[in-house]
Amino acid sequence: MPESVLLGVSYLESRWDTNAGTPSTGAGYGPMHLTDLRTAGRPGTHHDEGTEDARGDDARPALTPHAPTTAAPPAGLQTIDEAAKLVGQSVETLRSDVTQNIRGGAALLASYQRNRSTAPADWYDAVAKYAGENNDAFADEVFETMATGVARTTDDGQYVQLKATPGVKPKDKAPAGVECPRRVSCLSVPAPYQELPKNDYGNHDKANRPESQKVTHIVIHDTEGYWDTAMKLVQDPTYVSWHYTIRSSDGQIAQHVATKDVAWQAGNWYINSKSIGIEHEGFAAKGTWYTEAMYRASSKLVRYLADKYDVPLDRAHIIGHDNVPGTTPATIPGMHWDPGPYWDWSHYFDLLGAPLKGFGLPGSSLVTITPDFATNQPAFTGCEKAGVPCPVRGSGAVILRTEPRADAPLLKDVGLHPDGSNTTMGVSDTGSRVTTGQKYAVADRQGDWTAIWYLGQKGWFLNPRGARTVSPSLGLVATPKAGLATIPVYGRAYPEATAYPAGITPQDVVPFPYTLAAGQKYSVAGVVGSEYYWATTFDAANHVVVKGKTKYVQIQFGHRIAFVKADDVRLLPAF
Repeated sequence: MPESVLLGVSYLESRWDTNAGTPSTGAGYGPMHLTDLRTAGRPGTHHDEGTEDARGDDARPALTPHAPTTAAPPAGLQTIDEAAKLVGQSVETLRSDVTQNIRGGAALLASYQRNRSTAPADWYDAVAKYAGENNDAFADEVFETMATGVARTTDDGQYVQLKATPGVKPKDKAPAGVECPRRVSCLSVPAPYQELPKNDYGNHDKANRPESQKVTHIVIHDTEGYWDTAMKLVQDPTYVSWHYTIRSSDGQIAQHVATKDVAWQAGNWYINSKSIGIEHEGFAAKGTWYTEAMYRASSKLVRYLADKYDVPLDRAHIIGHDNVPGTTPATIPGMHWDPGPYWDWSHYFDLLGAPLKGFGLPGSSLVTITPDFATNQPAFTGCEKAGVPCPVRGSGAVILRTEPRADAPLLKDVGLHPDGSNTTMGVSDTGSRVTTGQKYAVADRQGDWTAIWYLGQKGWFLNPRGARTVSPSLGLVATPKAGLATIPVYGRAYPEATAYPAGITPQDVVPFPYTLAAGQKYSVAGVVGSEYYWATTFDAANHVVVKGKTKYVQIQFGHRIAFVKADDVRLLPAF
């Protein structure tokens, strides 16, 4: 078979990485992403863990998460068995031996080819079938990569180059009936807007964005389950909803909720009413890498949505579910933490055309977190079982310490651990970590160590010359106004009580249990107005957007974003 086809397919699956024999979030192994759900698969649902109410609206009863499903993973994703037969090797060998994995993937591709042509352009249909669903969008991405060429050094230190291949091109088509960019495969799998007993309804809210409310955020999730399960759940009127799902093997996109409408996806009603939620097939910890096909499809979708709704391409507005704040102190511990520390934000923003390297002078008082993803390998635990070390691999997460030394304790998070217990290195414990692309105000520097302001504390991390963990940045920081010893911090920017019209119950504005004290500074993402979307009836004609006079400032307060009242802070340029 043509070498360019093999290289193109492998790049779109794994970027030619071996990933030390660990499975992807979609149960794929090796450079060819041969799937084996018996060893990597784990049944689950979108809301298996945590107590988060995906709707997050105090005006309505909390949604109860579904119990984990015990259904077997879909058999259609099992490709390693056929590959093993074709090359006469065991499936165990194809999972662990890189050479045999490549041979198995090549044999599988060749078995899909209807003729014996060695011209790369003739392999389009075989490439489309390799993704498992005859997906032309996957083949288009492969052929685009072949046409332009690509080169990189893999995770096992080998320089691999795919030279530009003449005579190949994608089909370039526009999806119909869905809100998606050109040259992606996008299906419509509608979530039901359905009236239920006891004056209830599901599983999203009708709206008229951006006329009714501006879309300000795009939230990145993972499904904690497989594609087939996600498709069934999002069509359940008693369940929760999100706008899109993206499949791991080929980047297939399904749209469920119109972007003008509000999905119940992020656990915070203020964020829900002003965001679009995108689920990615896979697991935040069970598998430890996401496919290139999914990254590319997702980045194209997010770029399209960001352009459509004027959402800034930065990490204050393109956020993970793990960056969404709780609504009140009681909800902080149950908030979800997907897509997890193994999501490669740096690569993702490169694909978005908005690299995350900060712009600023050396010594700036504002920094962007920019560790090298491949070599930054925090020692997380709990991917498979509580307390058990996770596979060692690259991450965008940087761990914070209470002092400038490697053996110093982690920071305390009194919201996440209200019982006073310590923050841990558990993969789901976000109480003392920052992530690629987030901006923080510098609190101190000592030798190779830098401290930032984080949840009212100084958080130290190693930042040695020649291997910097951060980049200097420009921007604004917020600090309490003169005379204020501390100011409250909130998880939502709701209006003052007097802004609510008759018949609509004012929503409480409850401060978090953290302290933001005089002298501390936090990165600013912008000033926002106060809003609350009153949507408690099936008839959308009764829905009301309440807008107040109170202004808020979005800040990067901890691992998650937060809000402070504009009247409480001064906004200063960072130098």
